[in-house]
Amino acid sequence: MQIDRRGFVSAALGGGAAAAAMAGWFPVWAQPVSSGIIAPLPAVSGNDIMLRIARQTMRIDGKVSRAIGINGTVPAPLIRLKQGQTARLTVVNDLDEDSSIHWHGLILPFEMDGVPGVSFPGIRPRSTFVYEFPVVQSGTYWYHSHSGLQEQLGHYGPIVIDPADTDPIAYDREHVVVLSDHSRISPEAIFRKLKVNPGHFNRQRQTLAGLLAGKDQPLKDRLAWGAMRMDPTDVADVNGSTYSFLVNGHGPRDNWTALFDPGERVRLRIINASAMSIFNVRIPGLRMTVVQADGLNIVPVETDEFQIAVAETYDVIVTPAEDRAFTLIAEASDRSGMGRATLAPRAGMVAEVPPLRPRPLATMKDMGMGDMGAMAGDDASCPPEHAAMGHCTPAGGGAMAGMDHGSGGGAMEHSMRDFDVAPQVKRDPSVQTISPMPVDRMGEPGQGLEDVGHDVLTYKDLVALDRNPDVRAPERSLAIHLTGNMERFMWSFDGVKMSDHHEPIPFLEGERVRVNLINDSMMSHPIHLHGHFFELVTGKGDRAPRKHTVLVQPGGTATFDFTADALGDWAFHCHLLYHMHAGMMRVVSVRPRGEAA
Repeated sequence: MQIDRRGFVSAALGGGAAAAAMAGWFPVWAQPVSSGIIAPLPAVSGNDIMLRIARQTMRIDGKVSRAIGINGTVPAPLIRLKQGQTARLTVVNDLDEDSSIHWHGLILPFEMDGVPGVSFPGIRPRSTFVYEFPVVQSGTYWYHSHSGLQEQLGHYGPIVIDPADTDPIAYDREHVVVLSDHSRISPEAIFRKLKVNPGHFNRQRQTLAGLLAGKDQPLKDRLAWGAMRMDPTDVADVNGSTYSFLVNGHGPRDNWTALFDPGERVRLRIINASAMSIFNVRIPGLRMTVVQADGLNIVPVETDEFQIAVAETYDVIVTPAEDRAFTLIAEASDRSGMGRATLAPRAGMVAEVPPLRPRPLATMKDMGMGDMGAMAGDDASCPPEHAAMGHCTPAGGGAMAGMDHGSGGGAMEHSMRDFDVAPQVKRDPSVQTISPMPVDRMGEPGQGLEDVGHDVLTYKDLVALDRNPDVRAPERSLAIHLTGNMERFMWSFDGVKMSDHHEPIPFLEGERVRVNLINDSMMSHPIHLHGHFFELVTGKGDRAPRKHTVLVQPGGTATFDFTADALGDWAFHCHLLYHMHAGMMRVVSVRPRGEAA
């Protein structure tokens, strides 16, 4: 999936007629060349907003594709609100099927949250629904469909809420940067292919030639992975083999361009609105200062790169001092492709587009085998992966000591489905593995980013700018296992799928709970809780970063504290669209204290 740089340049330098033809496909803020968000605001705003959902087409890198848009554009219009106002949004569904809009990250009454079957019935075809709620926060958010697989087709858009008082983040110009993925294959067909063959879109499998040339994992390790019927190249279920990776609806060759004047402080409001793609974002030659995470202000922190999961948002400040162009890169986490845009003083300027970096390979830690280094003792000749596979003798016992490695991957496979370490998990075919030794990975940058040679953001780098509103110790703790069967593309929480019609996960109003998410799979999962923010447990005390979405790395854990302060029923799910569609979703129910169970 190498990118043709000559094609980039020709697209960027195309004639004015071509640019004019493309302009009609995009809202004002996402035009092929954007001056930024300046008055008058290129957005829908005010107390009464009209949004119309309809089928349309969109053009990506010169190819026309089917889409669902709002008010005739993909991405949907930028909604600009003001903290303290009451928003009234009238949504007209012109589709021949039910639809909905969920206001991702917004704190509002649960009846306005927009999740069919949980908080409201949905919006019937050719009908209208009015959302009305007070705007109690500020920051960068987004909105999208929560009906079927419509989100994949373009049913998403950004939200910017200006603070009621002076914004503590100073900037001269701002750009909204919506990252997404799009396929010319229908989302229903993609899901069917995943159910039949979950590795259908993986075109990056290891080859015998690669093994013999020493470019991939050692042959012994590869054979061990094979014995467990697992593939270390299986990092993303759907990737660049079918996806175009978009920036504000523009493909890599379309080259969306954001303008700046040298010396300006430019705010980039970056939203990952994709269906299945985790991106690694960097601007070669330009440091980024992260100032906001999931809409809430943080102590500014400089970095060269960050991983942004599906449904997360990060606001960054860049200050390009030179009169030259820079390339903004959103590289898919499995390195199968990239979204690309340009920051430049003038239209038509381009910067070098680096090639895709080598694909990452899953490790034993990604399988929930923890840090296997200690198992190799002091034997420097025994790599941790070999020790885990039984190719060396562990010096100090541990979970792997005494394991019968003579049965190929059998003993390890048995250890990876030990329900004794997760008694609450339903014994079900949908649960392929239980992580034997999951570890906290919130201080890690993400798969493939460990040794890139520059600073990469981690959750442990985030510190809330303001003191947390609730600093009480948790009253109780709750462990939730993220479970799945990769061979059958089945996904669940604690082995329970949404379709199992289990009782909601109960909470009492106002209670303080510590939630420990344990990823028993080899895939990353961005977990989103509707209606609440939670504090990541990363040792930051009363300045813990507050988020609405957290990425749980493969075989790892992520812990957060939250206050159940929003009455009602709320969706709780993996934000990888096809994982949620396959069952990785539950309902969280917050009830008044004293109410009968």
